Amino acid sequence: MGRSKGYRRRTRSLLRKSNLGGLSRILRDYSVNQKVVIKIDSTQVKGMPHRRFNGLVGTVKEVGVRTLTVSVPVGDKVKTVVARKDHISPLEATAGV
Repeated sequence: MGRSKGYRRRTRSLLRKSNLGGLSRILRDYSVNQKVVIKIDSTQVKGMPHRRFNGLVGTVKEVGVRTLTVSVPVGDKVKTVVARKDHISPLEATAGV
């Protein structure tokens, strides 16, 4: 049998469910230029960013009804990640964790 080449391969421990804050993360209002952390909620598949962006800090560039466009520095480049609010949390809320 060949190796799996799926989008979520080798994510058993990376995407383990933990207490992420639930509904309060979705209802929070975000503003442009606000610092946020990409923290993937594995129970919500829609709008999930790629696993390589999990735990990275970025800046909000655009706010939609359900999604946020976040600029994330990765090495020498700045990547743009579009993710639902389920997978985003403000930087201040995760500072003590």
